[in-house]
Amino acid sequence: MLRITWIDAEGSDSNRTLKLEGKILGPWVDELGRACEVSGLPQHCLRLDLAAVTFVDSIGLKLLDDLLRQGATIVGCSDFISDLLNGGRR
Repeated sequence: MLRITWIDAEGSDSNRTLKLEGKILGPWVDELGRACEVSGLPQHCLRLDLAAVTFVDSIGLKLLDDLLRQGATIVGCSDFISDLLNGGRR
C-alpha cells in the first residue's frame, strides 16, 4: 500500500511536495508515476517526501531515479533507501 498526499509549499505556486507513505512497489509505482504527471508541473518543481516510505522495489527505484534525473528533489529519505538510490554508494 502506498499513500500519496499532495502538499503545497507555503507562498509558492510552482513547487509542490508529494508525501509518500508505505511501499513503492508493484502497481503503486504506476500510480505514483501518474500522480507526478497529473501535477502538470515540470519535474524540477516536484519534491518527493520519502520519510514514511519503508520499502522500494527495483521498478520503484527506476521511477525515482528517472524523476531525479528530470530534476525532482527527494527529501526525508532513510539511509536504506538513499543507499538503494545510490546503488550502494554513499
